[in-house]
Amino acid sequence: MRRSRIVLILTLILTDACASLLAFYIAYLARLSAVGPMIGPFGDYLDLAAIQLVNTLLVFFVDKFYHRRYVAMLTDEVYRIFGGVSIATLLTVAFIAFVLRERLEYQRSMLLLAWGVALATITLGRFVHSRILRSLQRRGVAAEHVLIVGAGEVGRMILQKIQHAPNLGYRVIGFADANGGPGQVMGLPVLGAIKDLPSIIEAHQVSEVIIALPEASHQELVGVILSCEREKVSIRVFPDVFQIMASEVTISDLGGLPLLTIRDVALRGWKLTLKRIVDVVGASILLLFFSPVMALIALVIKLDSRGPALFVQERMGLDAKPFPMLKFRSMRQDAEAHGPGWTTKDDPRRTRVGAFLRRTSLDEWPQFINVLMGDMSLVGPRPEQPAYVEQFRQSIPRYMERHREKAGCTGWAQVNGLRGDTSIAERTKYDLWYIENWSLWLDFKILLRTGLRAFTDKSAY
Repeated sequence: MRRSRIVLILTLILTDACASLLAFYIAYLARLSAVGPMIGPFGDYLDLAAIQLVNTLLVFFVDKFYHRRYVAMLTDEVYRIFGGVSIATLLTVAFIAFVLRERLEYQRSMLLLAWGVALATITLGRFVHSRILRSLQRRGVAAEHVLIVGAGEVGRMILQKIQHAPNLGYRVIGFADANGGPGQVMGLPVLGAIKDLPSIIEAHQVSEVIIALPEASHQELVGVILSCEREKVSIRVFPDVFQIMASEVTISDLGGLPLLTIRDVALRGWKLTLKRIVDVVGASILLLFFSPVMALIALVIKLDSRGPALFVQERMGLDAKPFPMLKFRSMRQDAEAHGPGWTTKDDPRRTRVGAFLRRTSLDEWPQFINVLMGDMSLVGPRPEQPAYVEQFRQSIPRYMERHREKAGCTGWAQVNGLRGDTSIAERTKYDLWYIENWSLWLDFKILLRTGLRAFTDKSAY
């Protein structure tokens, strides 16, 4: 397994090196065909290409591009590559300006072109490398052997997440539990008790241990971690609710008395104004471009079944105040004759057109009007009906704190697969994490992921 990791790192370095050199050659060809001063043969620029290559690999090493990463979303990868290649290019310019100014001439325009092309070639190279690796791992080649400590509800949830994400390259070999009795959990064996962890790790060549004991005491958790550390495996811990909500701790004072702030809201002050500007501009553009499609959808709904094209439902938004949320009607007119109810897969209340609209999330588009009116934001916690809010606030800790921000058309929980008939407690954790860690880049990333999976989301029904 260690050999496979070394091969993985070496092939990734080779991929980045080839992509960097290819970018420089493409930039040379572009500069050669452009109008301007004549340039020499490509051989005259090999020194410059080599300096750029060394700087790129050096920056990537320092920025841990070749460490094992687990949730490498395309948006995050592009963001990191942009930063890494930009710093490498600046280092190349500085090195030439201060060290080789007398000996080496270079075209700044070509170096700028090489920077832009490298963003595309390195991203493409890493994407292809990732696809090949995931394909091999699905066949059991170079897969990471994972042991889940804790066979309870959290352990089962982690197993389901891994099984639904084969691209992670994980192969769960089984569970270790406090009781350690023989048996199976969701088709996988319980390999022993927690005290047997060292022997389980060695016997099954475990490379990573995921501890799913959110209710364990501090002493118990430390004991489990120490047992795993002796075997030199990667250790990941599923945090309890407190750890998730208190993701960042800051120090403040009260009249000179030091205090720890563990619950804070990232969205305040000028950030609220910035988010509102993005909401208004984004919703206006989307309504402008999609209004012909929305008019066509409304017409098809009217022709398909009796009733209005738009469905207005009361939802709870900012500060738990109700507002009328707009959607395209996707169910029969009498769908809530016996009261509100969760939408289920293959729900018989859906119309023929409505089933398609829900599967593709087109029924949500009228909410851009809610965004313009100020009732909603493009990104935020999904709003619920008042009856459900009253129910959830009694059973889910800190549920009402998700109403500290405007409800959103999409959100961090939704792009992580938590929509439809899924755990409200889990959604709440994701919503609160979003509120406490908001950034404009996070909003853009959520919107991009929503757009990419809009027509392929299996949890949309």
